[in-house]
Amino acid sequence: MPNRLAQETSPYLLQHADNPVDWWPWSPEAFEEARRRGVPVLLSVGYASCHWCHVMAGESFEDEETAAVMNEHFVNIKVDREERPDVDAVYMEAVQAATGQGGWPMTVFLTQEAEPFYFGTYFPPAPRHGMPAFRQVLEGVFQAWDERRSEVTDVAARIVRDLAGREAMYGAAGEGRPPGEEELAQALLGLTRDYDPSYGGFGRAPKFPPSMVIEFLLRHHARTGAEGALQMAADTCGQMARGGIYDQLGGGFARYSVDGEWAVPHFEKMLYDNALLCRVYAHLWRATGSAMARRVALETADFMVRELGTQERGFASALDADSDDGSGRHAEGAYYVWTPAQLREVLGEADAQIAADYFGVTEQGTFTEGPPGTSVLQLTQAEGVFDAARIASVRERLLAARDRRPAPGRDDKVVAAWNGLAIAALAETGAYFDRPDLVEAAVAAADLLVGVHMDDGARLVRTSRDGRAGTSAGVLEDYADVAEGFLTLASVTGEGAWLRLAKVLLDQVLTRFSGEQGELYDTADDAERLIHRPQDPTDNAVPSGWTAAAGALLGYAAHTGSERHRTAAERALDVVRALGPRVPRFVGWGLAVAEAQLDGPREIAVVGAPDDPDAGELRRAALLGTAPGAVVAAGPPDSDELPLLADRPLVGGRPAAYVCRHFTCDAPTTDAAALREALGALSTG
Repeated sequence: MPNRLAQETSPYLLQHADNPVDWWPWSPEAFEEARRRGVPVLLSVGYASCHWCHVMAGESFEDEETAAVMNEHFVNIKVDREERPDVDAVYMEAVQAATGQGGWPMTVFLTQEAEPFYFGTYFPPAPRHGMPAFRQVLEGVFQAWDERRSEVTDVAARIVRDLAGREAMYGAAGEGRPPGEEELAQALLGLTRDYDPSYGGFGRAPKFPPSMVIEFLLRHHARTGAEGALQMAADTCGQMARGGIYDQLGGGFARYSVDGEWAVPHFEKMLYDNALLCRVYAHLWRATGSAMARRVALETADFMVRELGTQERGFASALDADSDDGSGRHAEGAYYVWTPAQLREVLGEADAQIAADYFGVTEQGTFTEGPPGTSVLQLTQAEGVFDAARIASVRERLLAARDRRPAPGRDDKVVAAWNGLAIAALAETGAYFDRPDLVEAAVAAADLLVGVHMDDGARLVRTSRDGRAGTSAGVLEDYADVAEGFLTLASVTGEGAWLRLAKVLLDQVLTRFSGEQGELYDTADDAERLIHRPQDPTDNAVPSGWTAAAGALLGYAAHTGSERHRTAAERALDVVRALGPRVPRFVGWGLAVAEAQLDGPREIAVVGAPDDPDAGELRRAALLGTAPGAVVAAGPPDSDELPLLADRPLVGGRPAAYVCRHFTCDAPTTDAAALREALGALSTG
């Protein structure tokens, strides 16, 4: 019989609706039940495409005996970390502080007042590799609760006090100013020290795509001409594009590489990774003209639309790493890996050999975590070595054959923040490469956010599914990333409605998410009160809400001249001035925003009739400019659609471009080549 989770909209919670565990969703009623029964709370946090979440579910949560222990001694709460990032954040902070590491599934034991006192991540069903069995943990925790209650509650209270002290660390008043040249140079030096010159990226295995750091490197090169920054960005992008982390048949990136060479991925595909990387590769093409970067940007955009697009025209959250391997058993990577025999079956002997050479498929196999003899496709030789038409045919036939395999599961909830990232990426990619269908996809997703996620026209709901809004309030990253998407649409489409909608969201950031010293919080001031108010300026898999808000505030100020928004952006960047030189890998987006602030950012107004070819050429030159964080407004002269167009006349009756900083402009130009030179745009753009 289904448990309470059967009434939820989260695909992750619904995966557990038939467990014998008497799960509760996160709710006041669950904690009231714990108080009524006099038992502690077991909090389990994960997400739908999490491999080890599936493993622990199969081993423990679907086991009748384990479930009976859980039901007898605990009130059990299941949380989707993507639906409730605030709940995930406060308890993950506690887990990391206590154990020095974190991950999902996250297992936390709480008092009846939601205070944590014992932590872990995945627990196996039997003792393994120094980890206790999950049943041992359950019995030990309940015994401590039953026999040493005062000791347990004292530990919990101390942990909560420690977490409150961490919150105060970011709330302390700084100097209220953004990073300058010295701090950005120190950040670049720190990245150079961590850089892997052999395979690109930073640090050791496992390697995650450093999309936000690459954005900083591209912007730093555009502003200063530092060739080393561009080289690190380009080489990292090239290595990832050739590796197994990139889907060589269908496009799009897996979550991370388990090795240092980008060869063997953890196969789940997340919307946020692909949105960020699509934009990065489009920006790399914009800076260098790289054919590889153009191909990967377009293939990744097409992957998002094709495989993550929902019926309501938003974008689903993720594809699972696991799928049916054809024998009824779920296995990681089964959908993506190949053997030489499988190549021969699809392609015939001659083309199978070419495919094996091109994609690095061997008899021994390269996927050591999978069945013997299976390989992850990667590009092991230069693309020019092979006949392009023949490789295209091979790719097409392999992709068609793969489409007939059992597909990975899809988490089809729509997350506001990640859709905001996708909107920005698709709008820019469509504009750069003359793909109006991609711009249309971005507009459709934005329309969905406005119609379904913008509760009462001002507040955001974090998730929806099947066109129905969820119950979780939007957090800071939702407001910031959706505003970023809307601002990008304003530049690409010339429609002022997107700028006005961005203002609505950013006004909420200023009134609901900001502290007295300019610090930012992850939740609104009227959000559900947790054991402390989460606040984290460091970037992780996505830009932090803090740095994303700084970027959107700065962009809006450039569009409108609003000093209120610019001042808020600069105050928010104060934390990047402190963190950038010390931990640049974990504040990449903040450093990228700081580059835009130092450059202006530039405000570009292109005036002219929309159907005038000269105006179109100027507008394209403006969009292809590499000036960090530049904003573009295009439309008829003195249009009231976009503030940048006000008091910007034609020049000699011809379309013209005005390049400004803080609304102080250089002499206008009617020459697209001159505009490209001023903005660092490709002459072939």
